[in-house]
Amino acid sequence: MSFSNLLMKRSIGGGLRVTQFTVLLMFNASTRNGHTLRGKPPGVARTLEQRLRDENVSDPELKARINIGFPQLKASRSAQLKARLDHLRAQRVSKELEQLARSNNLLIDLDKVQDSYVQTTGQHDLRLLADHYGIFEHLFCSAYFVPRVPLSIHYELDANTISPVHNGNVIKPAEAAKVPMISFDGQMDPITGKTSQGDSYWTLLATNPDAHYTNHAAECLHWFIANIPNGKISDGEVLADYLPPFPPRGLGYQRMVFVLYKQWSRLDMTEYKLDAKDYSNLEKRTFRTLDFYRHHQDNLTPAGLAFYQTNWDESLTQFYHHVLQIKEPVFEYYFPSPYLADQKFFPLKQPFNLYMDKHRDAKQVNKEYLQRKLAKTHPFHGAQAPLRFPNAHPLRDVPSWLKTELRKRQLGTGRVQDY
Repeated sequence: MSFSNLLMKRSIGGGLRVTQFTVLLMFNASTRNGHTLRGKPPGVARTLEQRLRDENVSDPELKARINIGFPQLKASRSAQLKARLDHLRAQRVSKELEQLARSNNLLIDLDKVQDSYVQTTGQHDLRLLADHYGIFEHLFCSAYFVPRVPLSIHYELDANTISPVHNGNVIKPAEAAKVPMISFDGQMDPITGKTSQGDSYWTLLATNPDAHYTNHAAECLHWFIANIPNGKISDGEVLADYLPPFPPRGLGYQRMVFVLYKQWSRLDMTEYKLDAKDYSNLEKRTFRTLDFYRHHQDNLTPAGLAFYQTNWDESLTQFYHHVLQIKEPVFEYYFPSPYLADQKFFPLKQPFNLYMDKHRDAKQVNKEYLQRKLAKTHPFHGAQAPLRFPNAHPLRDVPSWLKTELRKRQLGTGRVQDY
């Protein structure tokens, strides 16, 4: 049947539905002069295929990501290569380094390595990690920025122990209970990387995009310091005191994000001032980074970034009761009961005992496993000593399912360990 006859039959009878996919199939396998032609014929089929492909393509200009950070001025590739080669030549002709290497006394200063990494590719890696953890997506929507000012943040646990914030590492709430120690070069020009002249002002924000209970599109403001002169955090204007993270039990990890903005001048941000009496008021700490940036995008630019992850620990029980003065929320996952098909007389390729346990009362099964464990536990001497060589005891003349069960008992593995 030709394509014209097929369309005519559809228009007259109305009982046959012709789609673009059907038309493509007919054009891809057509018959001419007794020969079957395969492939993409020119003309109408190519037009339909192009139309199908265009329907699934979105406008790249609408979904293109915007860089809202500072650009970076750096030397040309030839100048960088020349400096690298000069450094290698200097290292190769150094007799002192050769003697230290031959005597196995050559030590590498890890602090210098870390500083070199931060100044070269460290901030670009931080931007990729922030993308991986969804930091830019949940704070700035389709915008992003490359951190140009390294931000050093660490929590002091005691006189000799600190917990640094490093590219999404895990810090417990007990470790983050105190105000963190923050340092950055407030005199550095984010574009050139050199020391700038005159005073510079900065804004530091600490938010948690996962901590708002009533509005999932909002964030919880944990810290707000504006008008920081020349990088001196202690001289900044504290608009919201530091609130430690409080991830509830059962919700997994939350992200604590620090964003450093460079101000073009001193700004009046008294509208964000949080009273001391509202320190623990979580509704008053509702915040949206995107709205804040849109309102002040002409006066400040993001320049630094740091973040870590945190999850529940036992210290938060007292924090909820005494600081937030609310009941501690506890979230539990509800797992629906697994689907059980009708019981078969011969369950093929399934352990017989485990198959029967699926169709028994779970409480009765748990009771039997607990009794089996207590039967080998002395009230004063504890559990029975395991076999020294459990695999050296052969099991003969028993079914395969029972042999597996007895071998687990000898090795002390299996479900009995859950009780």
